[in-house]
Amino acid sequence: MFRALLSERAEVSGRRLAVEALGMYSRLQGDALEHFLDLLGKVFAPDEHRIDEAIDAYRAHSGDDALAELQMAIESPRLELFRRLNVAPMATGALIDLRRKVRDTLNEHPERSGIDRDLAHLFRSWFNRGFLVLQQIDWRSSAVILEKLIAYEAVHQIRDWNDLRRRLQADRRCYAFFHPALPDEPLIFVEVALTRGMAGRVQPLLDAAAPVGDVRRANAAIFYSITNCQPGLHGISFGNSLIKQVVEDLGRDLPGIRVFASLSPMPGFCRWVKTEGSSIRLSPELQQYLRELETADSAAAAVPSALKPEVLHLGARYLLLAKDQRRPVDAVARFHLANGARAERLNWMADASDQGLRQSLGLMVNYRYIVPDLERNHEAFIRDGKIAASRQLQMVAASAPRRPDRI
Repeated sequence: MFRALLSERAEVSGRRLAVEALGMYSRLQGDALEHFLDLLGKVFAPDEHRIDEAIDAYRAHSGDDALAELQMAIESPRLELFRRLNVAPMATGALIDLRRKVRDTLNEHPERSGIDRDLAHLFRSWFNRGFLVLQQIDWRSSAVILEKLIAYEAVHQIRDWNDLRRRLQADRRCYAFFHPALPDEPLIFVEVALTRGMAGRVQPLLDAAAPVGDVRRANAAIFYSITNCQPGLHGISFGNSLIKQVVEDLGRDLPGIRVFASLSPMPGFCRWVKTEGSSIRLSPELQQYLRELETADSAAAAVPSALKPEVLHLGARYLLLAKDQRRPVDAVARFHLANGARAERLNWMADASDQGLRQSLGLMVNYRYIVPDLERNHEAFIRDGKIAASRQLQMVAASAPRRPDRI
């Protein structure tokens, strides 16, 4: 059926063929699905002999016609197949799910990487910013979309409907990008708290029983959760556009908001401290706490306050100095800094949950979005790997930490 879809007769019956083919594909499971993915990787790969001929022809006569023939030879037949499949209803969602399935098998089947690359190539065009629609989600949004928020939330779990309702009340905002082909499927969403001052602790923002704040007194918009919803769109960047659009919309609708900042986790911090422990000379007290944290079953004890100077110093070094090929090792830091934000402030015991302690010793960081500086910070980060950071954070990273008193 896929071969037929690529044939000339598909000009007339393409939609019917696409519907039938996707219907059959959707029923494949187990070994049948594995066999199908193998065939998809081999049968519809580029023709190496045709590529060689096109290269020779281009070298002999490097004109526009030869270049066009070379481009056609290099393009995988899968690309045209996926384009023709996409005329079927709900095909876009099926292709996103196909890429998710392929990516789940890449460790065992690296030969399927061509399928992954072809789909990613198409998705970068199909999901560019010009096709995306920004929507504010509130309690009046459809139940289907609200259920998706609960299911997809990846940073701070939404425990129940009461929890979700609190996150959508007057002093909160939730925005998502949608695509016209997937009207009930958020691609990425951000949760925002409207606060008085830059928030430094996440638990009050997540408290479903917290009183609703007076939006008229709010002067800060805090992005406390950003979730990519579609694993099949891995590597297709939406976050940059989403945050900038939300900053623009909030600044227009709520002129009292002067500060735009995230309250972000540092998910790799604890792992880095343990890995680099011998070279960064951890105090015996911190080493002891890390051992206790590792062996505790759950609900680990809070970090002793005597360790605060040392932990903050290590956190600042981790954010500003720990790099992999000129980029921060922390994925969350890379995201915000590439968006042009400035690493503003480290917050002690900002996430006192069990996960917060195990991942980052309770630390969280505010990345601040200062609109006039975004483009300059972005360019410096992408071009030179330069990290925009507040003077306060730079001083914490540079100063030697005071060793803790005996605990």
